[in-house]
Amino acid sequence: MSMLPETATGIAAAVGSGELKAADVVQASLARIETLNPALNAFTDVSADQALADAESVDAAVAGGADLPLAGVPFAVKNLFDIKGVVTRAGSKINLENAPATADATLVAKLRKAGGILVGGLNMGEYAYDFTGENAHDGNCLNPHDPSRMSGGSSSGSGSAVASGMVPVTLGSDTNGSIRVPSSFCGLFGLKPTYGRLSRHGTYPFVGSLDHLGPLARSARDLALVFDTLQGRDAGDPAQANRPPLATLEGLAGQTDGLRIAVAGGYFRQKAEPEALAAVDAVAAALGVTAEIDIPEAARARASAYVITVAEGASLHLQRITSRPQNFVPDTRDRFLSGTMVPAVWVQQAQRFRSWFQAMMRGIFEHVDAILAPATPFPALASGTTTITLDGETMPARPNIGLFTQPISFIGLPVVAVPVWLEGASLPIGVQVIAPAWREDIALRIADRLERDGICKAPVATPAAELAS
Repeated sequence: MSMLPETATGIAAAVGSGELKAADVVQASLARIETLNPALNAFTDVSADQALADAESVDAAVAGGADLPLAGVPFAVKNLFDIKGVVTRAGSKINLENAPATADATLVAKLRKAGGILVGGLNMGEYAYDFTGENAHDGNCLNPHDPSRMSGGSSSGSGSAVASGMVPVTLGSDTNGSIRVPSSFCGLFGLKPTYGRLSRHGTYPFVGSLDHLGPLARSARDLALVFDTLQGRDAGDPAQANRPPLATLEGLAGQTDGLRIAVAGGYFRQKAEPEALAAVDAVAAALGVTAEIDIPEAARARASAYVITVAEGASLHLQRITSRPQNFVPDTRDRFLSGTMVPAVWVQQAQRFRSWFQAMMRGIFEHVDAILAPATPFPALASGTTTITLDGETMPARPNIGLFTQPISFIGLPVVAVPVWLEGASLPIGVQVIAPAWREDIALRIADRLERDGICKAPVATPAAELAS
């Protein structure tokens, strides 16, 4: 999007004031997609004609005096969101046989109503059960900062598309870390809201009791702008909480000095590579944080999240696994199959522990306002990596990328992942800013402070495909 504002906030201001035309912004976005997507494989579906028509409508509305908070902002969504007229792939082969969606998902409709321009659907891990961005059906989605590296998943295209500047903002989903992992690997700001905050109506599920939806962007202000637009009760999602919207954008630049912030120790300092620890330490130093807390039983929380994930996921896909096992990615298929053999008593125990862990964390948040922790144990891995060694232990790479995200999603806490570029580093790595339930405003305020102070930044990548064009 050369010569145009790089952020959603900047585009919306320029289009809303008449300085730019939405049609020109969308043309630039589509041109960048055409140049970069063949190399990065972030998009699976591009809705060029509809996007251009929508841009003309936005320009007409602005000329007529309409106040649109996302005027002319191109955006794209993980392909588990329904897009009217497009098949909802959910990263799978089987879903391609379904009829196209007859309506947009609720969150897609909200962004379009606010003046956002949907330009397409994004690559993802099969049925969202992935942390790598590798997909045998639609091809691997690659990291714009180094295309030999993973983009992270399962919201792989959501991360790659923003980091490469194809669009300024995307929507993804996060069950065990699928917004925070690509944010860490691709160097972005990503928001996993509190469980139940945003409507999931019109999206393909993975684990109903753990699924969250949220935005990825290159600035904390863009996250707040989009998050505020997405809020509001929707009867189409019975799991959505009946809470009033929380205005975060207007208080974004508020003081953070009075906030009680601590670094997560214990489990969250173990099995982390030096880059992950250094990133947390850099963020803590910038905020003047010296306190460290332990989160008891975090390892058990991760194990319980895994039990619930495989059991619920297997239940959802049981018919497909048994009738069409050859149409799954083998690793995904095998993990779903393992879920069919999980004893019911294990799931019951995991749910009981979940209640205990949630209550315990509420107690911790009586003494702190936010917690800092690594988002991933390491920067983006090389594509095709199958094993990793952490703290002297060799383990499978794919599931263990989410070591530090799963205990947090397990109880639905809001998190903003912030990107850190360590001195001399060629790749970014993320830090989680974890807040109490329903206090996304705290995490976003801290993220914005870190961005304004230059500690966290999300520059547009310059992939080789662009340099050659």
